[in-house]
Amino acid sequence: MVGFKPTDVPPTASVKFIGAGTAACIADLFTFPLDTAKVRLQIQGELKSAAEVATVKYRGVFGTITTMVKTEGPRSLYSGLVAGLQRQMSFASVRIGLYDSVKQFYTKGSEHVGVGSRLLAGCTTGAMAVAFAQPTDVVKVRFQAQANLSSPNRRYNGTIEAYKTIAKEEGVRGLWKGTFPNITRNAIVNCTELVTYDLIKDLLMKNGLLSDNLPCHFSSAIGAGFCTTVIASPVDVVKTRYMNSAPGQYRSAFNCAVTMFTKEGLTAFYKGFMPSFLRLGSWNIVMFVTYEQLKRALMLARLS
Repeated sequence: MVGFKPTDVPPTASVKFIGAGTAACIADLFTFPLDTAKVRLQIQGELKSAAEVATVKYRGVFGTITTMVKTEGPRSLYSGLVAGLQRQMSFASVRIGLYDSVKQFYTKGSEHVGVGSRLLAGCTTGAMAVAFAQPTDVVKVRFQAQANLSSPNRRYNGTIEAYKTIAKEEGVRGLWKGTFPNITRNAIVNCTELVTYDLIKDLLMKNGLLSDNLPCHFSSAIGAGFCTTVIASPVDVVKTRYMNSAPGQYRSAFNCAVTMFTKEGLTAFYKGFMPSFLRLGSWNIVMFVTYEQLKRALMLARLS
């Protein structure tokens, strides 16, 4: 079998917490350009002015990446990476690392875990993670959205400066801008991603199709990534638009969604779908495979 074998002792909550954050950071390093391309595609068409018409138009995920490299340089693909890693270390540690513990809490330690308990655990850890890590997500999106990184007129020059500027210009509430749509999105993402991964993995193992190894983790991660993209894309686009908006541009996340539908139609909610799927699919594969291996490696190190 490829990779570390399962240990006789189940991984502790602290091992899962550290392993989830680390695995998510590794996954972000591999997939961040796809996430940046997704953000650019999602905010395209947001403004209908002469200035917007003159700006670069992005076409498709790879077209967006190519255009960004040509016009802004390769570094633009990793704009906001520092905030992204801060986000994953705090965010994924909670929403993924605490998922099993919260699931056991709701089932009171029972071996039989129903879909309802899994969904409830996913919603809980997703909401907890957003409440804790929202400022990092706001800064990440702002950096990914700003073009022309070499321009003196760019919105922010550094991660710490971005936190300070947002707090100064928009108040502390500005750092938690879009919390409601983000909680909604992450409740959907967490439920779909973790529960789908959980269910597919259990199904493959119980039916003897695969054992608890890399092929099983790989297959489960692909299924989870596809299901999550289909269900969460509309909320994800609204979240991105709202968090990136200037003060007063939208009255609320709901107003943002209505404006999008009125001006751009239903397809606006699936802008950036392909990069979202490529990003979520690849992110899920790297994250879950790394997470499963890290849990085992950390437990082996702990027991040795």
